[in-house]
Amino acid sequence: MGYNEGGQFTEKVRNNPYSLVLFDEIEKAHRDIFNILLQILDDGYVTDASGRKINFRNTLILMTSNIGVKTSQEFSKTLGFTTKANEQTDKEHTRSIISKSLKNTFNPEFLNRLDDIIIFENLESNDIKKIVKIELGHLISRLEDKKYSIKFGPSVVEHICEIGYDKKFGARPLKRAIQSEVEDFISGEILKGTLKESCNYTLGYVKSTQKFKLTEKPN
Repeated sequence: MGYNEGGQFTEKVRNNPYSLVLFDEIEKAHRDIFNILLQILDDGYVTDASGRKINFRNTLILMTSNIGVKTSQEFSKTLGFTTKANEQTDKEHTRSIISKSLKNTFNPEFLNRLDDIIIFENLESNDIKKIVKIELGHLISRLEDKKYSIKFGPSVVEHICEIGYDKKFGARPLKRAIQSEVEDFISGEILKGTLKESCNYTLGYVKSTQKFKLTEKPN
């Protein structure tokens, strides 16, 4: 949030006092924004340019930050092969790096006014699989709305996990992988007439040929 956006921010809360306010990458906000936040966190309200008191007592304020993440990722690479001991060391060191980075970036009076600081751990393989299954579930629902019935085999989930997960960017590329790989393939099959309405199909991925395989199942 830049300096000139402060008025827009308070106006939105004035019109919607029961709100969840999210500051994404708070470290990039204009320094004057922190003065506003200090007053909000202290008094529960802020005075706008017109002299009106904007009530924040019914708002939930969340802030995200990437401070210390790059340094902690570089440390993870130095651990080499993964063991339970390494994982625990990685988690402890990550917390230490991020906590120190926060203290070096933000003033103590700002940090002391926060109710809690939550450090998210890296996603593990099971977490990635769950996310892929959820996203594929959304695709199944959209296809069902168009009268197409497709189930996805475990090989498709594994394939998307392999090509779509990036430790640096997290799970965000997974959606793009599903769109570019699975959705594009299905769209092509519909255009070719291979995929028919009211028929049941299972989609798999053959690793040896690096191709999807569509199998029709009896109704």
